[in-house]
Amino acid sequence: MIAQPQINRQSEQLTDFPILSASEYLEWESEQELKYEYENGKIIAMTGGTVPHSQIAANFAALLIPHLRGKGCKVAISDAKVLTKSGKYYYPDLVVTCDERDRFARDFLQYPCLIAEVLSPATEARDRGIKQQNYMLLDTLKTYILITPERPRIEIYQRRDDRAWEYISIAIDGIDFETNDSLIHITNIDLQFPLSVLYENIDFNE
Repeated sequence: MIAQPQINRQSEQLTDFPILSASEYLEWESEQELKYEYENGKIIAMTGGTVPHSQIAANFAALLIPHLRGKGCKVAISDAKVLTKSGKYYYPDLVVTCDERDRFARDFLQYPCLIAEVLSPATEARDRGIKQQNYMLLDTLKTYILITPERPRIEIYQRRDDRAWEYISIAIDGIDFETNDSLIHITNIDLQFPLSVLYENIDFNE
């Protein structure tokens, strides 16, 4: 039996906990009420998000699902793990896979074409750091997106035909979408939408 861990709130990494193999992690996590990521044998607790955080992920999924309907793609929010090439398991806020090899996936996805993370103070360093690095090593990944919930800003990394990554950052000064909006284009799935749609039903603090 694996001992119950303590959580270091500074890093959300579990302490007083044995190093696990990937198979041990998958077996252990399947019995937990909470979600945990896996990195180099260590377990990392997932932090809770805010209402705007969840709303943005839901808004994005609402855009993607009808656009990809009938194309053999899966769109998952928060609860779908992604296995990286280095054997790490992460929970993106949103993931899209259109790969036949993920068709019957149950425990985790391996061949995503798009991953999006909604930033928060607790997760931004990892989303921009080690997680981004490992996501971008996935051969099938074409788009990695970072979304800021506190103000209208989206950062898009898109892989070109030459395999190099192109970076685009779009932000809006102020919060009046009626007079100031931007059109977002995700090339690998040929999706265009106004930035305001991503922030629908979100009220910003002045």
